[in-house]
Amino acid sequence: MIDTPSLVDQYCHGVLRTELGLGTFEAHLGAQLGGAAVLPAAGTTFFDTQTGFAVRRWCPPLLGLEPHCPPARYLARRRELGAAEVGRRLLRASGISTYLVDTGLAGDLTPPAELGAAGAAEAHEIVRLEPLAEQVADTSGTVEAFLANLAEAVHGAADLAVAFAAGVPRGLASAPAPPGPGEVRGAAGRWLAGRPAGGRLTDPVLLRHLLWIAVTAGRPLQLHTGDQDPAALAGFAAATTGLGAALVLLHAYPRHRAAAHLTGHHPHVYADLGPVLAHTGARATAVLAEVLERAPFGKLLFSSGARGLPELHVVAASTLRLALGRVLGEWTADGSWSRTDARRVAAMIAAENARRLYRLAGSR
Repeated sequence: MIDTPSLVDQYCHGVLRTELGLGTFEAHLGAQLGGAAVLPAAGTTFFDTQTGFAVRRWCPPLLGLEPHCPPARYLARRRELGAAEVGRRLLRASGISTYLVDTGLAGDLTPPAELGAAGAAEAHEIVRLEPLAEQVADTSGTVEAFLANLAEAVHGAADLAVAFAAGVPRGLASAPAPPGPGEVRGAAGRWLAGRPAGGRLTDPVLLRHLLWIAVTAGRPLQLHTGDQDPAALAGFAAATTGLGAALVLLHAYPRHRAAAHLTGHHPHVYADLGPVLAHTGARATAVLAEVLERAPFGKLLFSSGARGLPELHVVAASTLRLALGRVLGEWTADGSWSRTDARRVAAMIAAENARRLYRLAGSR
């Protein structure tokens, strides 16, 4: 038996406080699959996915139902218990002892302290860089004030947050170095002049500048790879080597092999596992084995990537435990690994790598 009694969820969001009907639940289940919070096509359901089947496997028993019960029955029980009680039961049953929470999404999501209280766990904030820059722009009247306030805001956030998170801007592969001062001022001037109230930051030069400010702040920087090949980050990884900020590659599936490969070439690059396994469900064992072929084991981190639904924390944690148990158990059974090493690596992936990287209590 390969035990992982304690997990650090190194990237997630808060959960919804509201009661959920079928449509709302499915919209958030679909969002976890990589898209916006939208309803499934007519005649289909997001419960008919690997993630949907995993929810029906792992979560009903925690609410007093049989595994794989029909979605309508599960949601009826959910409404009977109420959102707060469902959240407490599911989060506390997940075995997650620490949450690192990205607070950059809009919506009625629980902040870190509330999520931690519901799950009887520690919780720390991850600051999303783009919303932070947009807030600075809302209160800065000139280009000079915006750029000065932006640097101050990022470094100030580093005093409280355990990490930063950001998307990968277009063109980073071909221009991984920091943009020049003139380039940054020109981009800031154009963006501020044409920005409507509350407008989103999409300018690639400013986004690149923002990443480099975060690198100088010294906190780990989590990068949403999205549709981009993680290999495109090789130049940025090389440019940031030795500067003191770790890079964590998020949501790399189905390019998880490329992300794993990058972790072996740069000492400060890590790869996130959680959503990869949750999305692949019954295939998670095979996917985990593929990642373990390429990545140093000290560079892999568990997360749920969950947003909105506490069920997704349960699915990610349960799937990780099952996949680790199967992969490492097989390698132990055939003599490739010792049981001591298997348990040690499982503990590293589940919690210890994250505790070391983010300097959390209990790190070794």
